[in-house]
Amino acid sequence: MTASSPNPLTHFDADGQAHMVDVGGKSETRRVAVATGRILMLPDTFAMVRSGSAKKGDVLGIARIAAIQASKRTSELIPLCHPIPLTRVAVEFELDDAEHAIRCTVTAETVGRTGVEMEALTAVNVGLLTIYDMCKAVDRGMRMDGIQLLEKLGGKSGHWTAA
Repeated sequence: MTASSPNPLTHFDADGQAHMVDVGGKSETRRVAVATGRILMLPDTFAMVRSGSAKKGDVLGIARIAAIQASKRTSELIPLCHPIPLTRVAVEFELDDAEHAIRCTVTAETVGRTGVEMEALTAVNVGLLTIYDMCKAVDRGMRMDGIQLLEKLGGKSGHWTAA
């Protein structure tokens, strides 16, 4: 890449050095991001989570709190993320009996100068990791997959949804 060509990777300057994107000139707008992912497990593990009989307690309740906490700490985990004052984080779990899977969907919102995609994605990952942590004593083979951004609203790029 030459110094005169535009760089589509915003976290690198013209010389290829990593930097934090300057959002000071951007307008504050309402920004929303929705992310999802799931964890697949053995039928007995799934039944334990569904019934609430895990030895460590309410798996989904604790995973919800972990996801919310993670969204608020994203800038501490992802080096070039801006700290964002979140106005709302909603965490939902959907149990899939047929696949013995739990889907976690997170909606993160703010009014600010940069988006909340990383906050939503971080929350999904940590929510699923918390489920794994709480159930690993009975099922070390759990698998997380399908972690992705579903939708984002706000900012210069507008509304985007996954295909």
